[in-house]
Amino acid sequence: MSAITTHVLDAVLGKPAAGIGVRLEKFEDDSWVMLAESATDGDGRCRNLASDALAGLYRLTFSIGAYFREQGRSCIYPEICVMFECRDGANYHLPLLLSDNSYTTYRGS
Repeated sequence: MSAITTHVLDAVLGKPAAGIGVRLEKFEDDSWVMLAESATDGDGRCRNLASDALAGLYRLTFSIGAYFREQGRSCIYPEICVMFECRDGANYHLPLLLSDNSYTTYRGS
């Protein structure tokens, strides 16, 4: 089983992005099933999404539109979906680096 965590960094401000809604879903029987819903903490992290994820296809959805609106900024992506596959018992930490017009994600440690 795997743990799934994330954190979000506002690359323009160079600081964690707090208060971003995050949903974790798993693909089962030809549809997406919600497993957890949370929001990034003051350090931009979601540590409580899954501690016991089985192998399979997952999707993290970040609701970033409200975050940018609260800061008086606009963004091109109101929501970002990151699909990934858990293949083993390793942990999956998937950071998201944001700017108003782009994003980057990777598998962290």
